[in-house]
Amino acid sequence: MAIVSGIGCSSRAAGYLNFQTLHTTHGRALAFATGLKMVRPELTIFVLMGDGDSTAIGGNHFIHTARRNIDVNAIIFNNQIYGMTGGQASPLTPQGKKGSTAPFGCTERNFDIMKLAMGAGATFAARSTTYHLRLLDKMIEEGVNHKGFSVVEAMTYCPTGFGRQNKSGSAAAMLNWYKDHAVPVEKAAVSDAKTLKERITIGIHHQEQEAEFVSEYEKIIESQKQKSGGSS
Repeated sequence: MAIVSGIGCSSRAAGYLNFQTLHTTHGRALAFATGLKMVRPELTIFVLMGDGDSTAIGGNHFIHTARRNIDVNAIIFNNQIYGMTGGQASPLTPQGKKGSTAPFGCTERNFDIMKLAMGAGATFAARSTTYHLRLLDKMIEEGVNHKGFSVVEAMTYCPTGFGRQNKSGSAAAMLNWYKDHAVPVEKAAVSDAKTLKERITIGIHHQEQEAEFVSEYEKIIESQKQKSGGSS
């Protein structure tokens, strides 16, 4: 097993986990993880990323890892802000919410990680919150057992960078907000748009089986070896 992380509050988790870890540059965690998986395909690889790592500077790597369907497990810590560098608005900051770079409210629409992952070709996409910890644990386990690119969005909170600017209350209040605003995907499927406004859908959003990139690449290598008489 190996842990790959980028730069940010969430990415510091690699320093607290007792596994082989690779702490990389901002936005490039998935690129490093791809290289690691290519040379060590037997590894189970977790890629820990935050808002910017996954969808801003790392956005291009995210969509192409999804497109290739590489068998790594991306865990995105979504605290809706750049928490480590001053509370700037990120691609996951909800429209209208404040950040140090958006003092009057963010005018841009935020990404929906589940829709972005599915649109780019990820074969497993799930979401939970830090309040729904047992579900989050289950979603990560389901992602590990899935052959292909797995995306698990962990909705977490930043009481300093996001909470203070948006008057969200204490850390406990922000945690309880998840309890009150989370809706299982099964219930969301039979609810109207008005009911789901400002709600968080939790559970498995998408799962399918497709050819995995590294396995397919190894098949090409093997076929070329056979054509050349088995020489490497």
